[in-house]
Amino acid sequence: MPEEDAPAKVNLFLHVTGLLPNGYHTLDSLVVFADVGDRVAVSPAPGLGLVIDGPFAARLPVDDDNLVMRAARRLAAAAGIAAGASLRLTKQLPPSAGLGGGSADAGAALRLLRRFWKLPGGCADLMSLAPGLGADVPACLASVPARMSGIGELLGPAPALPAFGLCLVNPGLPLATKEVFAARKGGFSKPAQLPSAWGDASSLATCLAGLRNDLESPAIGLCPPIATVLQALRAEPGCLLARVTGSGATCFGLFADAGAAKRAAGRISRADWWCWGGGLVHPAP
Repeated sequence: MPEEDAPAKVNLFLHVTGLLPNGYHTLDSLVVFADVGDRVAVSPAPGLGLVIDGPFAARLPVDDDNLVMRAARRLAAAAGIAAGASLRLTKQLPPSAGLGGGSADAGAALRLLRRFWKLPGGCADLMSLAPGLGADVPACLASVPARMSGIGELLGPAPALPAFGLCLVNPGLPLATKEVFAARKGGFSKPAQLPSAWGDASSLATCLAGLRNDLESPAIGLCPPIATVLQALRAEPGCLLARVTGSGATCFGLFADAGAAKRAAGRISRADWWCWGGGLVHPAP
């Protein structure tokens, strides 16, 4: 059964830079993709269908509101085909967690179905379909380090990244992005000035410490256990930086390497927390 990974998106910083007339906020962010995520699989079927399994399956809709189904229908319509496919989503990332899980699932479905349906390269431009599915879908479709701007749909190259590890911790509570933006107070931030490269994880963390996630404070206000997670990460030996990713409630700790991040996740782990530690999907050479 053909399969495709849907890796977790992590915002190393996130500046809210403005507000558009349609109510959407403009952003500036540096995103990377952790070597953990959901998985989408496909098998032949006369029509389109979706089943969901995995530890977080019960939290997701199986109908057309699911981004995997929306992505499949959009791709079939763009290709002009009467498509059939039985899709299976194995949900391993907590939903509404600031990890771009639904967007990653949609991106994985687009990549997988283009191969499965043997669509020619010019039949449907996947990147042109992605923004209509969600602001994070273009970045998650590519699943490579990128500089995000606009409402998230504008992608530029990321600076050259050093090797580093990430420890991801979620307090077991969902947090709606819309509510976090609504709770944000104050003005807007300027886009960050980034170097072309960082020499090592320590210099990366030092640079990021001078930037922010502008959604961190409202996320903590709506979900106070986030503060406990950040405290736990910052107490870990070797943690170079701890911050909320996206709109929360997941937080990340930045470590010198994947091994240190994995060990930290093992120490931090609690029964009601989701924890993972490791490296990136596309680690530095």
